[in-house]
Amino acid sequence: MDIVSALHAKYGEAVERALERYLAIDLSQDFREEVLYQVKTGGKRLRPLLTLAAAEAVSGDWRPALPAAAIVELIHNYSLIYDDIIDRGDVRRGLPTVRKAYGDNAAILIGIWYREAIEEAVLDTPKPVLFAREVAKVIKAIDEGERLDILFEYAGREDPYFVKARRREVSVEDYVKMVSLKTGVLIAAAAKWGVMSVSDDPSLADAAWSFGLNAGIAFQIIDDVLDIYGDPKKFGKEIGKDIKEHKRGNAPVVIALSRLAPEGRERLLSILAKHSVGEADVREAVALLDSVGAREEALEMARRYRDEAERHLAKLPNNAVLKELLNFILERQY
Repeated sequence: MDIVSALHAKYGEAVERALERYLAIDLSQDFREEVLYQVKTGGKRLRPLLTLAAAEAVSGDWRPALPAAAIVELIHNYSLIYDDIIDRGDVRRGLPTVRKAYGDNAAILIGIWYREAIEEAVLDTPKPVLFAREVAKVIKAIDEGERLDILFEYAGREDPYFVKARRREVSVEDYVKMVSLKTGVLIAAAAKWGVMSVSDDPSLADAAWSFGLNAGIAFQIIDDVLDIYGDPKKFGKEIGKDIKEHKRGNAPVVIALSRLAPEGRERLLSILAKHSVGEADVREAVALLDSVGAREEALEMARRYRDEAERHLAKLPNNAVLKELLNFILERQY
């Protein structure tokens, strides 16, 4: 049994009950199926498992962190609902997205419901005012990361703001900043909020945040690699989706653009600029990535962030389970 399966067996039922409880507050019965659909589609629940494992590592008791665990998973799913609206995504976790199942307008309303369910959970944390400030900062950071991700796209958006503000160049450093906001801060919060739920020691909370931030960056880099090279039956998403969506905010893509000779770089950019990117285009783009070892460099980058995460993890007590979770992030294939 892998570490995630083991933690699911330990915490999973409590997490699912908490998610449903907060989403069900004031919920009309004839809207219940639609609101719960996003969390019922599954997911690895890595973030709430991390929250509870961090709390247990520090105090021996995970139960006070259950509201925080629900918050991080609700924020994650809230962001996915809007991410799929923005990206016009039809498939996630091998199933229709909320917008595909119920339409964009219903998805917007469902997303609002998730945001307010997060507030209900904040009220149950040990430190509601502090958690409210933390939640606001993290959601704003995710929003900024999403904005940068769209600005890094090479084409495909006709919205006046994004046409005007689109970035002409995107560096590897720009990519790291974007993913640290879009993905890293929520995994950082998952670890920190677990500690905050059971401890008043700021040094432990800071170590948990730094551990989670670096782990989150590694997580997103691996996600980007799997987007292009993974098995869709395991990954649950369309392979090559980021190329089809004209994204330069993908680790192998941005690395390749920094390494390719001018002719190859222009060819890759021309594929990303196409109105409709087909399977043959994806194959050609992948060949260009392979020609400069972009996949291998992305995996090495993920390992560097994993090593930094381990350095901060060493400051937390009883960290063996957290280290197993970190290794799962790097080695996962789905």
